[in-house]
Amino acid sequence: MERRPLVRVVTAVATVAALALSACDSGAERTVGAAGLRDPYFPKMGNGGYDVVHYDLKVDYDPASRRLTGKTEITARATQALSAFNLDLKGLKVESVSVDGAGARFRRAGQELTVRPPDMLANGETFRTVVRYAGTPESIDDPDGSREGWLLTADGALALGEPTGSMAWFPGNHHPADKATFDVQVTVPEGVQAVSNGQLRREQTQNGRTTSTWHSPEPTASYVATVAIGTFDMSRYETTADGNGNGDGNGSSSGNGSGKNSRKLPVLTAVDPTEAETSEKVLDGIPDVLKWGEQNFGPYPFSSAGAIVERPGDADYALETQTRPVFPGAPGTELLVHELAHEWFGNSVTPKTWQDMWLNEGFASYAEWLWAEDHGGDSAQETFDALYRGDPEAAHADAIWSFAPADPPSAAHISDDTVYLRGAMVLHKIRQTVGDDAFRDILKGWAAAYRHGNANTADFTAYVEKKAPDKDFTLIWADWLHGKGKPDHA
Repeated sequence: MERRPLVRVVTAVATVAALALSACDSGAERTVGAAGLRDPYFPKMGNGGYDVVHYDLKVDYDPASRRLTGKTEITARATQALSAFNLDLKGLKVESVSVDGAGARFRRAGQELTVRPPDMLANGETFRTVVRYAGTPESIDDPDGSREGWLLTADGALALGEPTGSMAWFPGNHHPADKATFDVQVTVPEGVQAVSNGQLRREQTQNGRTTSTWHSPEPTASYVATVAIGTFDMSRYETTADGNGNGDGNGSSSGNGSGKNSRKLPVLTAVDPTEAETSEKVLDGIPDVLKWGEQNFGPYPFSSAGAIVERPGDADYALETQTRPVFPGAPGTELLVHELAHEWFGNSVTPKTWQDMWLNEGFASYAEWLWAEDHGGDSAQETFDALYRGDPEAAHADAIWSFAPADPPSAAHISDDTVYLRGAMVLHKIRQTVGDDAFRDILKGWAAAYRHGNANTADFTAYVEKKAPDKDFTLIWADWLHGKGKPDHA
């Protein structure tokens, strides 16, 4: 995501409380899934007692009336015996719920949809929940003042979900700790287009309505699921990617980004016609950025790629929606690099909690530094030094010392410059310590070790120490990652 001002890129050790997997509905009953995962910043997001395997979303939307009709089918595995469980859904009226084909009782309380299946679900049992719902989806005001959820655009709508907005348009387990595969079917009036994540499987028009079906075979956090509805100039082509990044979702990867055993990678871009001309040159560079990413980070982890470009003002920020990042207006190359780097860092390797946001944004920001260094711009060292000195052109440089990147003071600060820029500085300090070759190995190895999984700050520091056991990272962790204020040494 890119919520900080776009600048030229001069531009806890504390353990997170364990995510609750069960909770008491009463003093005696312990078979009710928790109504939240106790995230440090969004404790009510997510739900306990089950793990989602797959979402099958069917959404019908009319831009004129702004009415959405939805059917969400959730395949999940119980991680405890369940007499009831919760889903996150904000707004929208629930019309019916079934579990394994049988009608289920349900109730609403704020964003919580509590479901009581007809029969107890056994620990380890796979079950299927279908929720039918309708209404006018809402936008959500984030703690930092930005908007997400279901956003009205100049010619349709746009769904953005970081950190909580996905619950505005479909029910689910809306926490990054629970990733799943997705199928998304969107129906809109004929003449209107709909774009989502992954691969376009089919598109057909019947009785004045057009339905497109999108498939995402790799694990996806709900916050990076998207739907963009409107009028777009669509471009489809194929590029090549490393054959080891084939989206098998097994958490392993051994490719080196060298192009051996290459595969065809479908690329789809959808651009608002008003942004087509100014976007063309940058978007044509997607294959080059992906190739560069594979050289630095390892095999591209997904089976499709692309971008969505809306009009300026349709959203307040760019977002790394999986396989197809969203941009509010034509992006520059540095912003494209930032959002595509998130495919490795954030989308494939996803934070366990929102406290670990720097693992997304620090890495994507450092990717900008590396790109500039490799393409005739400032070296990463020069960018680091400018930020440390507080040079005038290093926008918001003073603000990055206000808190530790691994410990934002509240939910309103998880997207602050400190998380982005000081997070990138942590990576540069590691690079200074281990050297360029070992640092590139760390980047690739980290992306491979947690591919399609979740990780936190403790996982990362342990990984770095394991990869470089002869180096001392004590001051980096204490002063740069977890320490408040400006360190005494650069």
